[in-house]
Amino acid sequence: MSDTPDAPSSSSPAPAASPPPPPPPPAQPRNPLHGIRLEDMLTALVATYGWPGLAERIPVRCFASDPSLSSSLKFLRKTPWARDKVESLYLFMLRDQRRQTR
Repeated sequence: MSDTPDAPSSSSPAPAASPPPPPPPPAQPRNPLHGIRLEDMLTALVATYGWPGLAERIPVRCFASDPSLSSSLKFLRKTPWARDKVESLYLFMLRDQRRQTR
């Protein structure tokens, strides 16, 4: 036998290759909300309807009682049904604005 210390053998397995990166998300050309932040939606709705009008259309306490943009965003991010209503009202507002410009 040889007196040399254990040397790495040339037949050791190669390090595992990292997995390929995930594919990019699909484009959403038919989604009118794609790329629009919740904050931008809420700001546009408040500019159009005001807090009282928003509270009338979507009966949520954060719109009716001492409303603020930050508290409303916190609530909407945690409450999917309320966010859905805000998104629906935003789309309605956009359609209504388009109709008025024709």
